[in-house]
Amino acid sequence: MIFFLKILQFISWLLGAYMWVIVAAAVITWVRPDPNNPIVRFLFAVTEPVLWRVRRIIPTNFGGFDIAPVILILAIIFLQNVIISGLMSLIVGSAMNIQ
Repeated sequence: MIFFLKILQFISWLLGAYMWVIVAAAVITWVRPDPNNPIVRFLFAVTEPVLWRVRRIIPTNFGGFDIAPVILILAIIFLQNVIISGLMSLIVGSAMNIQ
């Protein structure tokens, strides 16, 4: 039970870190980034495959403003606060019932 709880905590941490990578990639698009910069290349290589899937499913360009990062961040927050937290409370609750 504790092992599964630690895995869920790690997944939640990874999702939180990825959310900040999305924020950094979105902020960097507001300026004119150098496409040869390794940090810019990393940010786009990590975020664009997922953002492309969001853009393919939902039209996200409104008046020149791309809301795909916002949608992805909201999805991550939903996963962390509803799904993962719910599973964690189930694990803790079932562990309390066993003892």
